[in-house]
Amino acid sequence: MTHTSIHQRQGLPEEMQILLRDYPRDAWPDNPHFARSIQNWMGAHEMFRRLGDINRKECENYLDDKRSAHEFAARLSHYGGLLVQNLHGHHTWEDRDFFPELSRADSRFDQGLETLESDHVELNKVLELFTSSANRVIKLAQLDENLVRDEVGQLHDCTEEIKKFLARHLRDEEDLVVPIIIHHKLRG
Repeated sequence: MTHTSIHQRQGLPEEMQILLRDYPRDAWPDNPHFARSIQNWMGAHEMFRRLGDINRKECENYLDDKRSAHEFAARLSHYGGLLVQNLHGHHTWEDRDFFPELSRADSRFDQGLETLESDHVELNKVLELFTSSANRVIKLAQLDENLVRDEVGQLHDCTEEIKKFLARHLRDEEDLVVPIIIHHKLRG
């Protein structure tokens, strides 16, 4: 598997789908080796998707005059902080502990795991842009509400990028990782 940029990838390459063909996504919940820990891991992924959607929707609510600048800034601080902090913690754990465990179980998929790790590096760049833009919006809401609207437009674009990024990355990650876990009966 070559390190295809997440922005160019349309899914996992064929050579990384060997186990996915044997353990298709729709059969995971019925597999006895689909452990609670993996369900929780996938639950975290769903939380990231929801938090991304919440932040995007909050931008839209402000731009559509459904929130004041102060209300928006407070909600952005809360939900944006949850998204960034939890994604950083989750991906750090995956890179340091989880992916090495999977590599030890089945090194055929090391290149796929490396690609997922490189996604994490790219996501950190996107999250840095989101954080700096969100911080500007929060400060401007306190200093000059008239300047908030332009910044929120840029922030909305960033939330769209996060949404697209998470959709591709989390799907690829689940499609690679869950079959390895089921096949090798890990984390039970």
